[in-house]
Amino acid sequence: MVSARVLLLLAASCCLGSDAAASEAALNPIRKVVNLLQSMQKKVEAEGEKEKELYEKFLCYCKTGNGDLSASISAATDKVPQVSSNIEASEGKLAQTKEDLKAAQEDRTSAKNAMKEAIALREKEAAAFAAEKAEADTNIAALDKAISALEKGMTGGFLQTSTAQVLRKLATNDQDSLIDADRQMLLSFLSGETDYAPQSGQIVGILKEMHETMAKGLADATAVEEASIKSHEELMSAKSKEVAALSASIESKQTSIGELGVEIVQMKEDLDDTQAALLADQKYLAELEKGCATKTAEWEERSK
Repeated sequence: MVSARVLLLLAASCCLGSDAAASEAALNPIRKVVNLLQSMQKKVEAEGEKEKELYEKFLCYCKTGNGDLSASISAATDKVPQVSSNIEASEGKLAQTKEDLKAAQEDRTSAKNAMKEAIALREKEAAAFAAEKAEADTNIAALDKAISALEKGMTGGFLQTSTAQVLRKLATNDQDSLIDADRQMLLSFLSGETDYAPQSGQIVGILKEMHETMAKGLADATAVEEASIKSHEELMSAKSKEVAALSASIESKQTSIGELGVEIVQMKEDLDDTQAALLADQKYLAELEKGCATKTAEWEERSK
């Protein structure tokens, strides 16, 4: 901006320059003044251009900064609710996974307990069958010997054997395979109270009937035992697979719980950082808009 003082000096120089008749010695000092004034004018104009250039750069910064900050604020404003929603979803998933883990652990414990109970029951059943089979084998063997001896006519000698004692006990205790009449007849024979005619075959018939009944009972008990063993093996196989699957599920859920816990912590930190950055950007944007507005007003005032 050219001041009034400079303009007056320029006007004076023009008037002085019109006196062509003045001597060169007299013009030299004036020429120096003119040159000085012209130099000052160029300097003022250069300073004005420089100031204008700086203002335009500042104005560009205002526009660019405003745009960048607005974009950052907009992105953060959108991100905050999204991250909050993700945290809520992950916390819900974490709670559900913990419940599922607890259920899986309880199911595995129940499966293991069922296996223990099944083993205990199987051992009890096996012991009972072993005792039943041992008794049945003894009784059947005694019947085999008795039948063979009686069929050979060895009545007197047979009654003095341990086999006869076994049959006497069997006839007394067995309430299922003998009718009372046959039991009384057999007990009378074994005690030697009656004469027995081997050719009649009555006692041998009773013993063979007892043998058949006991053999069938042992066969039935053996079939039940075999079915029980098979059922036990199937149960143990199924429960073993169940325990293995539950163990794998438990391990997977424990891993998921750890990962979700870390993920939630990271998201919460990200949310805190985003919220802090959002507040800082909003504050800086307000200050920038205020500063730019002030600078623009000052420039417009100087440019009038």
